Amino acid sequence: MLFHKRHGQISHVAAPCLHTVDLTIVMPCLNEAETLAGCIEKAKLGIQHAGLRGEIVIADNGSTDGSVQIAQQHGARVIQVKEKGYGNALRGGIEAAVSKWILIGDADGSYDFSAIDGFVQKLKAGHDLVMGCRLTAGGGTVRPGAMPWKNRWIGNPILSFIGRVFFGCPVHDFHCGLRAFTREAIDKMELKTTGMEFASEMIMKATFKSLRIAEVPITLYPDGRSRAPHLKPWRDGWRHLRFMLIFSPLWLFLIPGLVMGLSGMAAALVLTITPVVWRSVTFDTGTLAVACMIVLIGGQLVAFALFTKVFAIAEGLLPQDPSFSNKFRFFTLEKGICLGTLFLALGLVLLLRAVWIWRNADYAALPYADNMRRLLPAVTLFVAGIQIIFSSFFMSVLGLKTSGRQPPKLPDEATEQDRS
Repeated sequence: MLFHKRHGQISHVAAPCLHTVDLTIVMPCLNEAETLAGCIEKAKLGIQHAGLRGEIVIADNGSTDGSVQIAQQHGARVIQVKEKGYGNALRGGIEAAVSKWILIGDADGSYDFSAIDGFVQKLKAGHDLVMGCRLTAGGGTVRPGAMPWKNRWIGNPILSFIGRVFFGCPVHDFHCGLRAFTREAIDKMELKTTGMEFASEMIMKATFKSLRIAEVPITLYPDGRSRAPHLKPWRDGWRHLRFMLIFSPLWLFLIPGLVMGLSGMAAALVLTITPVVWRSVTFDTGTLAVACMIVLIGGQLVAFALFTKVFAIAEGLLPQDPSFSNKFRFFTLEKGICLGTLFLALGLVLLLRAVWIWRNADYAALPYADNMRRLLPAVTLFVAGIQIIFSSFFMSVLGLKTSGRQPPKLPDEATEQDRS
């Protein structure tokens, strides 16, 4: 059903057509009979106040409480989405929209669809994604009882802060369900998730694609349902955090790996030469063993960062990254094998030296501390060499071109293309 302003009244047209609609308001729906009618009527007012030709699409995800009939009675277009999940419902509604602009929001009465003019103005100004902000940090308002305290003061602020740090996105409320975007922008994002992560993925992909993002302060109202909400704060909060970490190999693997590797290496170098005494505490071979272990773990995390980056780009989860290719332009499988072999050789030399010293002592028991200072660095270098060699092979496997995948431009590939 198409709604537009005519002489101060909202008129109805039976079937919306492409290019005849400015704005589609999409609401995911799963048993929202108590609040759906009010949301639709407010959406009509919002379209009227904005002076646009619009439609309202209800993406029903299997309601059994009469929500579908209510939506139809109030003039909304209903799309049945069989695949379960918040993301699936929104994807179905967005795909069914025939407008150049799309606004999405929950149908539980917590958002005022009649007050969408701020979103429309930002879209008219050329922004690709316009986020609502419920939090005071972005000028928003949360009415009493509208949001649990742990979501308002812990979950949303922390997750939004992490999102800003990880992805450099200027959004204060990562998980606000009221947001608007252009058809062109949503197509560029190529969203893939089907659950609650859909909301986070949209912001991440918009940032990756360098789209213009704006924020509009809104008011969050207590929802009008008598039943418990579908959202599970701790479970869904962890899902969002996990998803952001997976999308950021820099923070998940690379930075922790570099910190562990470098700090462990520094400690190991000092303790290989001499014990360290600080006040009444002596750091000796036991600490050296821990430092060597930290070096190996750090190296493995750095390798994981590279694996994840290559895989995510190949699967379309992350965009092509020219800086990634440039930084590793000179990396090839052969160079990785050479580096790993060098580490293996150094470890083998140190190990043979330790055996030579043991032989000169007629294979008798050696002083424990001195022996460990020789053996631990040798074994660490040996294991690190093996890690580097096989990590290089695995990187090459990830970079292979296979059917249905678009692998990232690995550094050696980029070099060959530049030569041709």
